[in-house]
Amino acid sequence: MNELPVQLLIDSACGSKKRESLVCSFVYRDIPGQRKVYEANWKGQAVIVKLFLNRFKAGCHLRREWYGLTRLHARGLNSPEPLFYGKTEKGDRAIVMEKIVDSRPVIEKFLEITNKQEKFALLIQVCRELAIHHQKGVFQKDLHLGNFLQQADKLFAIDPSEIRFHSGPLTRKKSICQLASLAACLPDEDPTLIEQLCKEYANVRDWEFGRADKDLFERLLMIQKEKSVSKTLKKCLRTSKRYLRIKTKESFAVFSRDFCQDAEPLDFINRIDVLMDKGRILKNGNTCYVSRIEWNGKDIVIKRYNHKSVIHSLRHTLKKSRARRVWVNGHRLLMLNVTTPKPVAYIEKYKGFLVWQSYVITEFIKGQNFYNFLHDEKVTEQQRSETIEQVKKIIGKLGKYKISHGDLKQSNILIAEQGPVLTDLDAMKAHKCIFLYKIKRRKDILTFSKHLSGSFAELF
Repeated sequence: MNELPVQLLIDSACGSKKRESLVCSFVYRDIPGQRKVYEANWKGQAVIVKLFLNRFKAGCHLRREWYGLTRLHARGLNSPEPLFYGKTEKGDRAIVMEKIVDSRPVIEKFLEITNKQEKFALLIQVCRELAIHHQKGVFQKDLHLGNFLQQADKLFAIDPSEIRFHSGPLTRKKSICQLASLAACLPDEDPTLIEQLCKEYANVRDWEFGRADKDLFERLLMIQKEKSVSKTLKKCLRTSKRYLRIKTKESFAVFSRDFCQDAEPLDFINRIDVLMDKGRILKNGNTCYVSRIEWNGKDIVIKRYNHKSVIHSLRHTLKKSRARRVWVNGHRLLMLNVTTPKPVAYIEKYKGFLVWQSYVITEFIKGQNFYNFLHDEKVTEQQRSETIEQVKKIIGKLGKYKISHGDLKQSNILIAEQGPVLTDLDAMKAHKCIFLYKIKRRKDILTFSKHLSGSFAELF
């Protein structure tokens, strides 16, 4: 069933219970052994066909999907019309629903938009639709922008298997929790946008958003932001739309698909040391080796963490490699809108089961370190003052999310054209224990303030 077009024969369990024939022309999603989603033609109508392939859970998944679609329609909410369900000739459970033509997932449009106001306008549209859902007792267990399709000025709810239905409007607490999930998409350094989102939601629900509501919202927003980051970080370690995971007997790697597009990542893995030697050497020490090269039309920096001893390799095998930590921490910071060199790949090379060497690859960012910037005679007082405020915001944001850097030297902050850029993330840690975080935070501040003097020191 991999070659298209594919003809499907489904014995319908609805209405006349006859055999229906569909021609599938496109695969939207294929999760081996679990689910397959096609675009198909049925009696001249464009439809979506979902096949549930897990023989133990298929029946349950189909019932939840069908129930969700029918309940959304019964409550007058925009969603694909359920047409019929049944079994294919192979015995797979299948559900057929209307295709919302000329539509696209909201998440795709949101990620594509670069203008902040346009992004916000799209979130406002989702916010209003969400308020209508809550008013009608509809609760999304796994709320995210991928749960909606946009067609012109209308939004359609999809993925109904994760929807729960209440007999009346959602409670204030449940509603605010979901609103916080939506607001987690917004940068928290712009509180006016978040406040406006709350007002739009309250207007649809005919609420007065009081002080108690705001306090609850702020607490839940922090929780949702941390959950969202944690969930997304798991995706950057496996094969997905954005990432490619490669595993061989001697190596393990994850590449950003944008980075390795139209190139052979295995060749890059095998030749990485040669490429580094031919590049511009930025550092060559016992602990690490850093080189700047151009590969696949991209200006990148490769940092190799060297093997020191078997005990050293065992420790980093158990604790996870330093390259992996930089990869994860880089994505964490970018999701929190803290500028850092974008990680595009990481590689681990093994001897037996031990990580022998690891490599992290990031985009090159041109700039001077913060210490040199402060003492640069060409820098004006206004530039110096503005940059210090930007650095303070970065350090403050790390504190807000209980993140310690581990080596917060002024040389690990680059001052680039786009502003301060945080680097050297292999010792960074997001803490759950407040006591340990406070100890690490104090150490970070002491390290950072070490060489500041006079009016600079007072600002930190």
